[in-house]
Amino acid sequence: MSKRSDQPEPSRRPDGPLDTMGLARAAKAGELERFSELYERLAPALMTWARLRIRPAWRAHIDEADVVQEVWCRAWRAFPDFDAERIPFRYWTFRIAKNVLLEASRKLRSSAGTPGTTTRLLMLAQVPDEATGLTQRVRRDEGLELFADWADGLPEEDRKLLLHVGLEGLPHAEAAERLGVSTEALSKRWQRLKARIEEHPLPRQLMAD
Repeated sequence: MSKRSDQPEPSRRPDGPLDTMGLARAAKAGELERFSELYERLAPALMTWARLRIRPAWRAHIDEADVVQEVWCRAWRAFPDFDAERIPFRYWTFRIAKNVLLEASRKLRSSAGTPGTTTRLLMLAQVPDEATGLTQRVRRDEGLELFADWADGLPEEDRKLLLHVGLEGLPHAEAAERLGVSTEALSKRWQRLKARIEEHPLPRQLMAD
């Protein structure tokens, strides 16, 4: 008789592969190699988010690739405390991302623009070669770069909508509260924006599940 696992069955898409939460649950169940798959899946979204969130004046000192790698190092260290039954993995990861960028911006302000690197600002931990290689491949993706340029030119409300709902995966009600609109109005606006986003040839997992 097979031994019954106390872990929930990882969720799969209709065509078979594990979705993001399925990968997170599998990693929590002991399949730690799944964490690398999670990085591969979310790195494009994190890179796009960082490009949109890092202000032009900061870009000489805060590099989007270093932000992405710092987020992933912290996510790995904090993963034992992640509760897959309470919070979506993407939401949890982007909460870490916000803290990373907030800390970097505070250090930059306190240094009054003294020349330096993001590595020093963020005090990056030693990053595995595999993660560094993946980050650089994502960074060189011309399609993602073009999409970020397009998104950066959106009206402010649409840009925030893309960040909060599309990339961070916030529930519509929470995003609506942040933007000061009704949930219904936000959902309708998101559907219109999503249709425009889908015109771009982007990675399948760029937007939230």
